[in-house]
Amino acid sequence: MGERILDREFFDRPSPEVAPDLLGRVLVHGPVAVRLTEVEAYGPPGDDPASHTYRGRTPRNSVMFGAPGHLYVYFTYGMHFCANFVCLPEGMGSGVLLRAGEVIEGADVARTRRHRPGTAAALTGPGRGIPERDLARGPARLAVALGIGREHNGLDCCASPGSPELRALEGDPVDPTAVRCGPRTGVSSAADIPWRFWIDGDPTVSPYRKHVPKTRPV
Repeated sequence: MGERILDREFFDRPSPEVAPDLLGRVLVHGPVAVRLTEVEAYGPPGDDPASHTYRGRTPRNSVMFGAPGHLYVYFTYGMHFCANFVCLPEGMGSGVLLRAGEVIEGADVARTRRHRPGTAAALTGPGRGIPERDLARGPARLAVALGIGREHNGLDCCASPGSPELRALEGDPVDPTAVRCGPRTGVSSAADIPWRFWIDGDPTVSPYRKHVPKTRPV
């Protein structure tokens, strides 16, 4: 596994270029390491209606307008955190959502983090009921497995000298012939843009779910 930390130049590119290049890279946070198997690209303001930056800078999305290689963490559905890497030069507002991965180190810690009272896992003990492939399968699960929360919003993953708190390592880049792309999951705008990238046949890739508008009962 390549141990070199990805530099800022790696992220200083359009997100649809960075996204497939992140597959096979490894994120390390404390004792847990996750090999990325699925990601989604989101474009800059005015270009991508599905992006958090589409309407410009706000207090919530301001990190996405910072330097490339920083972590943008947001809270969704009132219960989940999701993590993104900022792309393009400062002020551009683009990023890549980290959708899924394979836990390759620290699986026991990841299982403990995934365990929550009242869940199915709680019925069989801390994390025992969670299949290996599901530990980081989906953006919220990936964030939980890596221990990423609100306090990591704005974290510089390319910091030097020394190792940053969360490191994105070179890992083992995927052969381009094994990369697939398709519509992004669960977005209501620009849903057909094929900016979701994944490793073909990898069991940790999350299932595709098309956005379904919520309807109120008549």
